[in-house]
Amino acid sequence: MKIMPTREGGLRINAEEAGDWRLLQGIPTDALSWDEKLARRLGKLITDEATAADWKDYVIPDLEAGFSAEVGHVTSAITAARFEAGGGPGALQIAREDGFQWYSTLNQARLALEERFHFGTHDTIDPASLQPVPRAAFLRSHLYCAIQGMLLEHVL
Repeated sequence: MKIMPTREGGLRINAEEAGDWRLLQGIPTDALSWDEKLARRLGKLITDEATAADWKDYVIPDLEAGFSAEVGHVTSAITAARFEAGGGPGALQIAREDGFQWYSTLNQARLALEERFHFGTHDTIDPASLQPVPRAAFLRSHLYCAIQGMLLEHVL
């Protein structure tokens, strides 16, 4: 997989093999892997009862809908690009106007992986010391972070 900025202010992800598409499809899968939705988890951080009640009634529904729409947008983009490539080598374009949806979805995926595996700071972990499932999740988290960095640098 290769990722590069485009002249139009977006990113282009070149999937070089079928495994790259599976890795990209992990983004929405990981983003949706929460036991409890992110908006509700964020609401639990509010300790003031009145503010928490307002959050539950007014913020959570819109936040959940927004998070869901962003993940759906990214899922559709990956699915369409993979279909167009026939599951083999092909490109996925992230246009400038899609940058925030991608950034948010990648963030949701990384938060879900952290919630499940408790990696902490990445520089303190040796991936070789991890079992296969956490190792794969750790490497996906690193990839998601790298894409987010490129989005910040070139798109947002």
